[in-house]
Amino acid sequence: MKTIDTTEYQIDAVITWVDGNDPNWQKKINNFLEVKKDFSNKKNLVRYNSIGEIDITIKSILKFAPFIQNIYLVTDNQKPKSFEQLKILAKNQGKNLELIDHKIIFRNHEYLLPCFNSCSIGCMLFRIPNLSEHFIIFNDDTFLMRLTNPKDYFDNKLPVLRGKWEEFYENRKVRKFYHSMKQNLNINNNKSGGFKTFQQTSAKLAGTRNYLRRFHTPVSVRKSTLEIFFSKNDILSENVKYRFRNNKQFIISSLSEHLEIKKGTFKYLRKNQLTYFRSYKNLLITKLKLYLFILNSDKLFMTFQSLEMADKKSLNYILRWIDKRLS
Repeated sequence: MKTIDTTEYQIDAVITWVDGNDPNWQKKINNFLEVKKDFSNKKNLVRYNSIGEIDITIKSILKFAPFIQNIYLVTDNQKPKSFEQLKILAKNQGKNLELIDHKIIFRNHEYLLPCFNSCSIGCMLFRIPNLSEHFIIFNDDTFLMRLTNPKDYFDNKLPVLRGKWEEFYENRKVRKFYHSMKQNLNINNNKSGGFKTFQQTSAKLAGTRNYLRRFHTPVSVRKSTLEIFFSKNDILSENVKYRFRNNKQFIISSLSEHLEIKKGTFKYLRKNQLTYFRSYKNLLITKLKLYLFILNSDKLFMTFQSLEMADKKSLNYILRWIDKRLS
């Protein structure tokens, strides 16, 4: 059984969360959308819907990362229904669970609010008051499902990075040929930059020769790394000005990681230690992946992307499995 390593330095957790079922929030975002969303349509709730994942995230941190001192939940004037109970649960374990409003991290930039852009919001997380030097960023759909130690995130106080080394798009010969052919044939590609593009933009800012394509695992960050960078590069305000995602942006998780890579101040793990779910169409496959997680003691993390899109039978099975794991 995995033992708990103690650490002489503080490590905090930061989670960003939105309740897309909140009518006030729905009205707010529609005030800034050119094409209004019909939130009675389930498909429009995919990125914003909340079915209690935040409860799982917080409970999983309390159970499987007992070294965490503070858990900061970053929201836009919202609070989970179970927040007070979760706060008591944390307090009973000697931990602090605290709500952080967007106004706090966007201080002196309040004119940019409201913001519905995870790239912009993420860039301001290091500005949480009293945040420790070492902190871990969690998405609200990524859970800890096995006991973790400080060294799973920081090794000798240096961040542990997980991912796959890849070349920038423009350095890939096959890709360059493919896009040149599309251009010659006047085939237009209007797709905005995705997660990989954001990561590459971030890597180029840090000045690395290639980039680490990271997976949907928690991100280990040193606050001073970002503070020093932004004190020398006046680009934060420009990056967070977008209320909605823009393909010109960088993301703080990859920027932080590539700044550490550039300095050589990191530990690299080839294995991602993640079980990832993005489709729930086949309950048998879902059960198999959950079973294999139990068998593989090296697996630590689980990400359930768009879990609210699962059919009722699959969703109930997954939630029962998680509840048993956390009990």
